[in-house]
Amino acid sequence: MFCSLLSVFTTLAIIIILLSESWGFFQKVSLWEFLTDTQWTPLFTNKHFGILPLLCGTLLTTFIAISVAVPCGLISAIFLSEYASQRLRNVVKPILEILAAVPTVVYGYFALLFVTPLLKQMIPSISGFNALSAGFVMGIMIIPLVSSLSEDAMHAVPHGLREGGYALGAEKIQVALRIVFPAALSGIIASIILAFSRAIGETMIVAIAAGQQPRLTLNPLVPVETITAYIVQVSLGDTPHGTIEYKTIFACGTALFFMTFLLNMVSFKLKKRFQEVYI
Repeated sequence: MFCSLLSVFTTLAIIIILLSESWGFFQKVSLWEFLTDTQWTPLFTNKHFGILPLLCGTLLTTFIAISVAVPCGLISAIFLSEYASQRLRNVVKPILEILAAVPTVVYGYFALLFVTPLLKQMIPSISGFNALSAGFVMGIMIIPLVSSLSEDAMHAVPHGLREGGYALGAEKIQVALRIVFPAALSGIIASIILAFSRAIGETMIVAIAAGQQPRLTLNPLVPVETITAYIVQVSLGDTPHGTIEYKTIFACGTALFFMTFLLNMVSFKLKKRFQEVYI
């Protein structure tokens, strides 16, 4: 009970700190301006406090990461669950999960020093800092989150369902896609939503490789700034404590918290909606 309450009180403390610190910000900046202004320049002389450019950069890199992680992760999960032998599965799965143990700062410099020059050879117009390389490497980082959780969900499907499909003349790919995959859909959707939340909250990769130029754009070839990258920028110590510029990090943190909270709620609802019950 103590450990359970500790996690609950920690979450409540985070919420209280975010809301209390954000209250001072929203006393000087209206919520409407914060949500609708298309410029974010709180550290400039001409100050604008619209979070839309940061939100756009966050979602752009996140969708690039998801478009990489979901196909690769699901294909890996189907292979490990339905095609690989138990011996091969025991070897490949831990190796795949090593990707999740690599520090994110290493991924950031990998994106900046390897992926970006590689992309520049194929797309000469791409900027040195861009959303494409950051999102691509972020997608590689969260592949284990999708593949491991999805494979666990598919591996937990009762073997009798597979045997029933084979008894009806179905091929292995048909059993995998039409029987096992729908049966494990709740776990698969939960893994995708969790990967989405992980990508939204990623900091070091986007701070190093995506640049720090908040702009309202969907072009992945130019520098962008995400919410987490801005928080890192202000937290370096150059901004005086207690100023409106400093309080922007708590307003951004509150927005990020509600985004991830909403995603977790969606994950819970979808998992409950699609969960299969076997007797």
